[in-house]
Amino acid sequence: MSETDYIRDHGSRALGARLRRISEAIDLDATRCYALTGLKFEQRWFGTLNQLRLKGRMSVGEIAAVLGVTHVSVSQARKSLELNGLIAAEADPRDGRRTLLALTAAGEALVDRLNPLWESFEAVAAEIEAEAGGVIAALERLENSLKRQSFQDRVRSRFDADE
Repeated sequence: MSETDYIRDHGSRALGARLRRISEAIDLDATRCYALTGLKFEQRWFGTLNQLRLKGRMSVGEIAAVLGVTHVSVSQARKSLELNGLIAAEADPRDGRRTLLALTAAGEALVDRLNPLWESFEAVAAEIEAEAGGVIAALERLENSLKRQSFQDRVRSRFDADE
């Protein structure tokens, strides 16, 4: 008897589950790659650290906006990064009510050591994109579709029409 793949078998009905499964697989492999370096690094730190590396000091809100993720998500990464001494928070010299995040010396050293691995990640991602044949363009279309009308709004319009 062959095993069935519920998520694959249910096609678009399991879209979110399929995307989560792919994301989890990539994140798990990335975590294994970080472990091979012998350096302590959590995949969820990448976006925040990389933005600080590329742009310098930024607020949590600015990072969230650039990455297109929630403020909560960046705040959680921030707490973990601060506890590990990789970033520090400081008052914005132009507006004391605002807090800016910046890499610490330890954070800069870690980024420098991880940069070759990140370059490998980028090359492998391009290889996978070429093999998969346009997945990035398909994801772009999916994101644009959801920006035009959210999943929730689409469900609500159908649900309300049925009542």
